[in-house]
Formats: sequence, structure tokens, C-alpha cells
Amino acid sequence: MKIIVDAFGGDNAPLEIIKGALLAKEEYGVDIILTGSQEEIKRTADKNNIDISSIEIKNTTQIITMEDEPNSVLKTKSDSSMAVGMKLLSEGYGDGFVSAGNSGAICVGATLIVKRIKGVKRPGFAPIMPHFKGGCFMLCDGGANIECRPEMLLQYAKMGSAYMEKVMGVSSPKIGLANVGTEEHKGNELQQSTYALLKESNLNFIGNIEGRDIPEGICDVVVCDGFTGNIILKTYEGVAKSIMGEIKSLFSKNLKSKIAAGLVYSDLKRMKKEYDYNEYGGAPIMGCQKPVFKAHGSAKANTIKNAIRLTKDYIESDVIKSISEVF
Repeated sequence: MKIIVDAFGGDNAPLEIIKGALLAKEEYGVDIILTGSQEEIKRTADKNNIDISSIEIKNTTQIITMEDEPNSVLKTKSDSSMAVGMKLLSEGYGDGFVSAGNSGAICVGATLIVKRIKGVKRPGFAPIMPHFKGGCFMLCDGGANIECRPEMLLQYAKMGSAYMEKVMGVSSPKIGLANVGTEEHKGNELQQSTYALLKESNLNFIGNIEGRDIPEGICDVVVCDGFTGNIILKTYEGVAKSIMGEIKSLFSKNLKSKIAAGLVYSDLKRMKKEYDYNEYGGAPIMGCQKPVFKAHGSAKANTIKNAIRLTKDYIESDVIKSISEVF
């Protein structure tokens, strides 16, 4: 199995990307193609005493930054590490693609370079997130499509259900529709029409869910438009970061709190691991003909390693075939 990795996507590229790719190669036995400036990749590896002789490099001349327009992946920066990586994937030189780069550009590239599964209206950004019951859930759409139609949300529910069952091992995944109340009549036309479609489907639809219920693990797939989803995603990340910061501050305040921290250190370490987005690696762009994963923009080596692991699981579970059959 060969995974293509954008070596220049994200805030910590290319060093952390190189390190994460090597960790994944060693731990999961996958072959890696790094896309980006070959000269810069080799210089970074040499500077940090990293042996990259086992990794293939595809040289490119451009980088898509976080400030670039999404369509730059098609036009002004078609020789970027991201664009070339997706072209390699679409042409069959690899089995999956991972990038921590510009989210908008990844979604555009996934849609127009890698292409959609036949029947899919628009691919959706689907991050996997932890909840407080010790498990995780998928959020779709997490920001790829600000405006959605009811049939698009139904498709996200179907794709999310297939992913959670095939990749995450959840039996009969529960689907919830993000709304301002649990009653069937709540929300605007989009939510009401989507509710009707989900209710008539053969999915395990549990109804509307409110924002406060999401962290409790009430469902396995949270369905919403990209505007709502991105607010949920960023709020969730911000609250988790703030809570962990407060806990750290509390247990380092004085000698008494430090002693207390020592007594519960293993529990705190487990808690941090459970709610750390780095452990979940990345988010699939659901609805593409081939696996495309978006890692967090501030991804470190462990995040990239886990994103490659998820990509490997995605490929092996043949989710795309399952989704294709649904549509």
C-alpha cells in the first residue's frame, strides 16, 4: 500500500510531516511518497539527522499557503505539493492522500482532481472527534459546504454511517441532526426537510440533537451544513483546549496541588490522550473516488502518523465501494 503525503501542508511542515511519515512507515508498513521541494525535504532531513532513503520524493516547485484561494490548487499553483499529490492519487500512483494544508484547497482538489463518487452531490469534510463517554463521533459537514440542500445532508448521513461502521467498527451507527431543539418541527426549512428525509431512510436516525448533547456521545454521526459544522468543530476544539489548560494550571498552582497531581497523574494522562485531536489524525473528505484525508493545520508528527493510519484503515475497509453501492 502506498500513501501520498503533502510534505508542505500545515504550520509545522516539512519537518513534522517527514517525521510522521517515517513513523507511519515503520509502524504500519506502508510505502510513502512525499510531494514537495526535494531539495528542501533533503536539507531538513539532513539537518535533523533523519534517514529518508526509504521514502520516495516527488519534486514540486510551489506551496499552497493557508492564505491562498481554494481554487489555486487548480490554477495558479498546479505544481504545488498538494495539487501534484492529488494528481498522483487520481492517476493511480498511490492508494490514498494526506495533507495538513489549506482546507478549502483540499476540498476543491478532492472534488475536481480526485473526483466525486458517481451520485454524490458534493464531498463533505468529516472530522472524527472524541466525546466524554470515551468514544468518538463523526461531524459532517465540518466546513466544506457552507450552504447545503436536504439531499446533501442525507448523503452525508449515509456516507458517515458507512464510515463509522466499516472503519471505526460501530454497529448500526446512530445518526443525529444538529438543530436548535429536539422536536421534529424545530429549525428552518433545511433542518425540517432533512429531518423528513432521514426519518424515511433506512438509517438508524435518532432525531434532532442539540449542541449540548454532542459531547455526551448521543450519536455516532452528527449531520449538519458546513457553516453549522465548522462552528461546532472550532467551538469543540476551543473548549477542550481551555479545559485542559485550566486543569494544568490548577494542578501546578502550589505544592499541595502538585502532590494531588502526582496521585492522579495516570488518569490525567489518559484524559489528555482521549481528548487530544492528534490521536484521531485527520478527517476524510467523504464522497471522493479515492481516500483523501485532511490533518489538522498545526499537526505534529504523531498527528500525521495517525492520519496515515486512518487512511490505511479507510483503504482496507473498502468504504468507498460501500458508499458507491449506496449511491
